[in-house]
Amino acid sequence: MSRLPWGKLGLFAGGVLFGTAGIKILSSQDAKKCYTNATAAVLRAKDSVMETVTTVRENCDDILSDAKEINAERVAADAEAVIADAAEAVIEDAAEAADEIKPTE
Repeated sequence: MSRLPWGKLGLFAGGVLFGTAGIKILSSQDAKKCYTNATAAVLRAKDSVMETVTTVRENCDDILSDAKEINAERVAADAEAVIADAAEAVIEDAAEAADEIKPTE
């Protein structure tokens, strides 16, 4: 005589029962309310994250414009220094030329 594998049959029956009960639980009104509340929480979190992202973007734009302004000021200061150095060199050259050309008496 062959013996029935009661252990395997028990596991199969338990799985079927658990699956059927699971489907009923997942499709109940309480589960629907839970899904709705969880979705609402996710949407609130998304809105919060998007507000933070917008703030960070605005701050990055401000930082970028300030950095460009600083660089423009540095370029202008460097250009002024070059002009001042060139003017000083011209004045020195003119003074040297004037010293070389002394009026003769």
